[in-house]
Amino acid sequence: MNIKYRKLELDKIIEMLCNEGWSDIAKERLAKTEPSFDIETVRRELKKTDDAFVLSSKYGTPRFYNIKDVTFSARRASQGASLSLRELLDIGLVLREADGLAAWYEQGGGSENSLHEYFALITPNKTLENTIANSIISENELSDGASAELARIRKAIVRQGMKIKEQLDSIIRSKTMQKYLQDAIVTQRDGRYVVPVKTEHKSQVSGLVHDTSATGSTLFIEPMSVVEANNEIRILKSEEFAETERIIKDMSEQVGMFAESLIQNIECITKLEAYFARSNLGAKMKAVTPNITEQPVLKLNKARHPLIDKNTVVPTTIVLGETYTSLIITGPNTGGKTVSLKTAGLLTLMTMCGMMIPAADDSVVGIFSKILVDIGDEQSIEQSLSTFSSHMTNIVRIIKAANERSLVLLDELGSGTDPIEGAALAVSILDHLRKKNSRVMATTHYQEVKLYAVEQDGVENASCEFDVNTLQPTYRLITGVPGKSNAFAIAKKLGLTDDIIDEARLLVTDENKRFETVIENLEKTQFELDKLRAQAEQDARDARLITEELDKEKAELEDRKETEMQKARDRAASIIEQTRFGAEKLMNELDELKKAKDKKDFSEMVKSSKSKVNNTLDDLYDKANPVTQKKKTKYVLPRELRVGDTVRFMDVGTQGTVVSLPDAAGNCTVQMGMIKTKTKLDNLELILDEPVSKKKKSGGVKKSLQSNMNRKSSMELDIRGMMTDEGILEVDRFIDSCLLSGIETITIIHGKGTGALRAAVHEFLRKHKNVKSYRLGEYGEGESGVTVAVLK
Repeated sequence: MNIKYRKLELDKIIEMLCNEGWSDIAKERLAKTEPSFDIETVRRELKKTDDAFVLSSKYGTPRFYNIKDVTFSARRASQGASLSLRELLDIGLVLREADGLAAWYEQGGGSENSLHEYFALITPNKTLENTIANSIISENELSDGASAELARIRKAIVRQGMKIKEQLDSIIRSKTMQKYLQDAIVTQRDGRYVVPVKTEHKSQVSGLVHDTSATGSTLFIEPMSVVEANNEIRILKSEEFAETERIIKDMSEQVGMFAESLIQNIECITKLEAYFARSNLGAKMKAVTPNITEQPVLKLNKARHPLIDKNTVVPTTIVLGETYTSLIITGPNTGGKTVSLKTAGLLTLMTMCGMMIPAADDSVVGIFSKILVDIGDEQSIEQSLSTFSSHMTNIVRIIKAANERSLVLLDELGSGTDPIEGAALAVSILDHLRKKNSRVMATTHYQEVKLYAVEQDGVENASCEFDVNTLQPTYRLITGVPGKSNAFAIAKKLGLTDDIIDEARLLVTDENKRFETVIENLEKTQFELDKLRAQAEQDARDARLITEELDKEKAELEDRKETEMQKARDRAASIIEQTRFGAEKLMNELDELKKAKDKKDFSEMVKSSKSKVNNTLDDLYDKANPVTQKKKTKYVLPRELRVGDTVRFMDVGTQGTVVSLPDAAGNCTVQMGMIKTKTKLDNLELILDEPVSKKKKSGGVKKSLQSNMNRKSSMELDIRGMMTDEGILEVDRFIDSCLLSGIETITIIHGKGTGALRAAVHEFLRKHKNVKSYRLGEYGEGESGVTVAVLK
């Protein structure tokens, strides 16, 4: 791996990635992971990692085994070679994994994604898989189930062996033979059953000598009585070997015919394993897939260095290349400056390796053409180079290679030499890279570099947050504010005496003191801005939630509205049909009546038809009026109605003006706004109140005591046209009167208008100790023109 990538610790991330692999071949592939500088390749690889992450989230990570690369074995089998049992077992494991992956993907619905091509190319072979699993016990032995012939031969060998042992057992149990034997046991030599005979009694036992003990005191003799039986076993063993070879040859031929698919399976499985390893590492890091852009920019939201304990590191946001091309990071030693550089560089490299990064959503990573790094102590004794010389050697190389699509990371720029000259060099180098339009992140302690970042367009200061109390960095980057060295505070915390620190303070120039004061004020301002920004973001999130809830409620209301409208349409259609039917019936009767005009009883027929017509029209009116009437009360009109009287419909509660007196059927015509309607006389209630007369401009509104009493008795107060103060006074009096009368619910008519009078009434009711609750009127009550209140 490139040395500059090691400086950014990419090798450690790759090692973590390899640990997420299951098989040696996948780990070997993952270990060779390198960043790609082609944007389409990066997007493609990230998409595959992201799809693996999504699949794992939905269905769990598929089962992978430590399979071996059987490509060579498959090719040998395709050329006619017989494979070893070990090779066949390895092939069987590959087939098992191929079948498992295909089944796992099928259970997930086999949805189209960027990994579909690999799953689609996997070809299971259940027959060969089962043949290998059922035929091979270990890399040294076939099972009896490999073939019927093998099972038969092995049973014959067992039977023959038992027969020989029985014969030999009878020999060693013989009292005559026991005195010749070293031990009364049956053993084997060269695959033949023998008995141990003392050397001095060799001539007493007839048979073939197969072996002798190390001391020479024992001879292993095969008695002549079992020679033929042992020969039979030797023949069976030869048959067993031949059958074993045949079985292995047959399985090898099956592998050979499936070789190309097997090799393809290996390739697809290994690639899938690598992508799922990346997704698993991303899940452990709580990582996200960043957005990729062609522009050389970085926007890492709440990023974390993956090698630092996530419980101690504070997520930081790093932005570079949008409004500024250079970021100068300052702060105390061990304050996290180098970590900020490494975080930016490492997360960029991880993205270019097709890996997810530990950051928040909406992070953006541009694909740079070069990543140039100078980090760490480069002192080389062998090359006689000091730290400064080594840094300068690297920087010379970086300046030559840098362009507008380069990401340049410089640690402690200008250090290791005279501070004045080092600061001047640092400013000059940064300015040269700025003119090349390179994206630069650099750390420094020099005040001159901080001032350069303040004064120069396209260059921004940043500082690393440092907890002076614990002497520990939080690794949080604060952009827009140069960092303080905190040298005095750190020294004091570490035990340096106050007199030494005070004397050191006196040596600091006034200019530096003022600069440190400015930095301190900037830090405070930045802290306040961060708090305000966080609060604004929270408010925006809350507003979005409220908006979403309102939109949801609005959608539900629209759905209900449409449902009710559809019901009304259906009801209207039904009424129209009924009305049309009645009208047609009337027309038919009129036609019949016209035909009968010459008959003697014509006048009686006309009278009867006229009555029917009136009754039918009344029925049609009732059918065409869909309003359901309320339950009739025993109300009696105080006098006969007159044209122009104000009346209230008892069934719906709305008011209107009488425009025609009751006809013979008892129906009146009442006008409500622009609408005229007919209704029964007993559905009308006469309103006796006189309308409120407006005062003159200097006065207000006068009302008679009788008017107020009538309103109180009817639980309504009309304050339309009044000034706000006068209206509130009337409401207060009205409430007191209703409380004395035991009235619990009142209606205040304030009209719609500009809404000022309504708002004043609501504010008064909200604070009134005797008001339990209040609301605007509903449909039929006056809606927003009235307020209904419930008294305690």
